[in-house]
Amino acid sequence: MKVIECEVLHRPDSDELRFLPEGPYCLDDGRISWVAIQHGADAVVGSLNILDPHTGKSESRLLPGRPGFAFPCSQPGQFVIGLERRVGIFNWDTSELKPLIDGIEADVHNTIVNDGVTWNNNLIFGCKELEFQTPKAGLYLWRQSDGSTTQLRSDQICSNGKAVIGDDPTALTLYDIDSPTKTIIRRQLSLTAGTVSEAEIVVDLSSGSVFPDGMILTPDHQSLIVALYDPGDPQAGEARQYSLADGSPQTVWKCPGSPRVTCPQLVRHDGRVRLLLTTAVEHMPAEQLQRHPNAGSLFIGDTNFTSIGDQPTFQLPG
Repeated sequence: MKVIECEVLHRPDSDELRFLPEGPYCLDDGRISWVAIQHGADAVVGSLNILDPHTGKSESRLLPGRPGFAFPCSQPGQFVIGLERRVGIFNWDTSELKPLIDGIEADVHNTIVNDGVTWNNNLIFGCKELEFQTPKAGLYLWRQSDGSTTQLRSDQICSNGKAVIGDDPTALTLYDIDSPTKTIIRRQLSLTAGTVSEAEIVVDLSSGSVFPDGMILTPDHQSLIVALYDPGDPQAGEARQYSLADGSPQTVWKCPGSPRVTCPQLVRHDGRVRLLLTTAVEHMPAEQLQRHPNAGSLFIGDTNFTSIGDQPTFQLPG
């Protein structure tokens, strides 16, 4: 298995922004957006951030809650963002958030929106149970064709990385992570009916100490690149590439001095396609943080890819 060591691309300049970075995404102008899910262990707010990887300059916008995902929209400066119990369209220039979906899991205690994926102007997103114990968080489908929101599952704990493959709206394939199960699963998804099949395990990490977190498809749709959140104290955190055919590991990217890797994304950097990885400080006591000075940084590593793969902009409805 090929091993690639990554280097720090960007170290956010505050404790708040280093606490829990996730969700990197490429913008049309070469910059990279990412979310700080929450600004500390007890914080109930986070932020949307934009990094210029060439200059190192980063800008931040405080959000009215804890974001789980953010994808750029077709109109520059607009993002579709899931946070707390709603999904809305956020204006970078004015910081205005217009509702798209509201009242998500209003009847479920202690859950908020977490990770998601957009494809063909639709959204799939999940929630997390804030105690990370009870399987009661939902998985949702939002269809732009009719503006409807459908609950696909109601038995997740911490819904994380997602990917969708296929062109037939009645027979798509959804890859999904509910992190505490330590598995990556596959379901058949019908966009038309708003249903999913029972799960089939693609990658089983239950015998190890790491938790699968964020996830993307490789550009050829033959493999998954998965960020691995390690609650322990290894010298380096990891992201791994797994084959969809048999679940076997193919490549590992290491992040020295940062064990909690949260999300991957392919980006164009220095004239080539490289892998960007977000990492976190979350659940790291002061003495451990001293051993891991790169925790909370964004890392960059080499790849053999020639494309950044599936990173569509979200077409604003109406």
